[in-house]
Amino acid sequence: MISTARQPTSALGQAGATEAPPLEIHDLTVSYHKKPVLWGIDLVVPAGKLVGIVGPNGAGKSTLIKAVMGLLPLNSGWVKIYGKSFQKNLKRVGYVPQRESVDWDFPVNVMDVVLMGRYGHLGLIKRPSKRDREIARECLDKVKMLPYSDRQISNLSGGQQQRVFLARALAQESDVYFMDEPFSGVDAATESAIITLLHELRAKGKTILVVHHDLPTARNYFDMLLLLNMRVVAFGPTEEVFTYELLQKTYGGRLTILSEVAEAVRQKV
Repeated sequence: MISTARQPTSALGQAGATEAPPLEIHDLTVSYHKKPVLWGIDLVVPAGKLVGIVGPNGAGKSTLIKAVMGLLPLNSGWVKIYGKSFQKNLKRVGYVPQRESVDWDFPVNVMDVVLMGRYGHLGLIKRPSKRDREIARECLDKVKMLPYSDRQISNLSGGQQQRVFLARALAQESDVYFMDEPFSGVDAATESAIITLLHELRAKGKTILVVHHDLPTARNYFDMLLLLNMRVVAFGPTEEVFTYELLQKTYGGRLTILSEVAEAVRQKV
């Protein structure tokens, strides 16, 4: 049976007096082939937070991101970005998809991929300006991929490809970012570079939601955690929701497989 938990009051945060929260979700239900994957999701994410979305396989983590991004139809409920529909706030949203969902054989080079992040800022001419190219180069330099700007995306390693997609998201100059397993299949150096970049974005007041599958690092990487298993089990500051009881409700018997995590949580080490 799926358990639910009341969100800690601190999880609701305080939106600025002049602006709505970066993300509000109410009564969201999504189905695949008439089979519900997410049920009655209610969520309010405060600004300037780095949020990890964790849960077992099939919990609906990626589905939640895609539903928020308008990539999936909703059975019920609504999603608002800064108080407006996603379609009315496209420029304020950045997205890093799962690597598995990308056609890496598409004939495009690294610079072209990053320039795609500038499309929302282009005027009627719809051609990148000199400034757009400067921003793209700056973003590639930030993820240490500028020397590869002319290389075909298919000729990069998995970690390099992920860095390029992060650069594209940076080029969007967004206020809220959704990232679907950005740490999946990358080497230790890339993982370290990614988390450093996420912390830099947060320091600038950006809000980042990250689908994450590694419990041992989740406690250290994120300010807040959303524990998800088709429903919201808990959402709040990491130190409040990263408990054995709530993780057990989220993962059920599968948490016992993660014996080291379970023991560490019990001992609060």
